[in-house]
Amino acid sequence: MSKCNIDHSFEDVRNKFLSQSSFLPDEINSLFKSFFTKEQSQEVLNEIFHLLKKYDLAAEGEQNDRNEKIAAILKNC
Repeated sequence: MSKCNIDHSFEDVRNKFLSQSSFLPDEINSLFKSFFTKEQSQEVLNEIFHLLKKYDLAAEGEQNDRNEKIAAILKNC
């Protein structure tokens, strides 16, 4: 994934999650419930946004890598 210099808002991340949630495993979807109830740093918002971006188009191996990264971030938020 390429590095982006755009700061993504909480709403950007929520909208990206909503657009990709049907493609995410249930265990990842459930982790987002807590994520959206707390204030998050800009760094976390940007990272989660980019892990969700075009998730549906990623190959299965890439999705698995993203799932691991998303889970690690969300479990620490």
